[in-house]
Amino acid sequence: MEDKKKAYEKTQATNIVGPWRIAWDRFRRNKTAMFGGILFLIIVLMCIFVPVFSRFSINDFILDQKKLPPSSEYWLGTDEQGRDVFLRLFLGGRTSLMVGAIAAGFTVVIGATVGGIAGYYGGWVDNLLMRFAEIVYSIPFTPTVITISGALMWVDSKYKMYLVMFLIGILSWPGLARMVRGQILSLREQEFMQAAEILGLSTRSRIARHLLPNTFAYIIVSATLGMAGAILTEASLSYLGLGVTPPTPTWGNMIERARNSDVFRNMQWLWVPPGIMIMLTVLSINLLGEGLRDAVDPKEIR
Repeated sequence: MEDKKKAYEKTQATNIVGPWRIAWDRFRRNKTAMFGGILFLIIVLMCIFVPVFSRFSINDFILDQKKLPPSSEYWLGTDEQGRDVFLRLFLGGRTSLMVGAIAAGFTVVIGATVGGIAGYYGGWVDNLLMRFAEIVYSIPFTPTVITISGALMWVDSKYKMYLVMFLIGILSWPGLARMVRGQILSLREQEFMQAAEILGLSTRSRIARHLLPNTFAYIIVSATLGMAGAILTEASLSYLGLGVTPPTPTWGNMIERARNSDVFRNMQWLWVPPGIMIMLTVLSINLLGEGLRDAVDPKEIR
């Protein structure tokens, strides 16, 4: 009898499926999302490991090998200073991905925190935070970033990268904050929140463990779209010479070479590969984000 009871308990434990397992099963069944996730993983791994195993260095200036087209030795040719374009492509990918990820992280942390507090407390706290969000939201994003980046052209390229991350993140959070606030306002009146109040859970626990997890679908979409948008914004600024400046490579300042008509017509290997990488990265992030949204949304039917 005792053995049967243990077997039954083991079977019941096996049949219990947690929410993250359910989300993974949903995501795995979404072929488009899986394609996006695999493509993004490949891009990230190549950006990490290609520079590590390359026989060239970022400081290799081979002046007698300038402007060479792609070959078996130089897979994507060389630039005007004799540097290997294949190596710089993935070094630039490291920078562009880091700018996108950190800027999106700024947006998610600030937006989710402000939206969660405003939606939960309401009243004067809500009014104060939402009026501040509207002020930030009313600031024209592109002109502001271009103006500040242009005014700080003297900043070293290494620190300019962090400046671009900060500017993109600090100006992009109001939309997410308003979305999270709206969700929190509707969720806090539901029965499970009344039960949490009766059980005496702390305010921090109610927000962090019960309210914000129910907004994960929106936060994930905002984070992925924000990362893709930050990569595109950095590329645009660098193309204009206002973003991350050489010698630090990014996909944006590699494409900037296409402004030279001779390079545009005769040396496509200098600007086409980074353009393709931006397109594939943004596409994979968007596909991944849509799949994650569907997977973690608690309102989705299994």
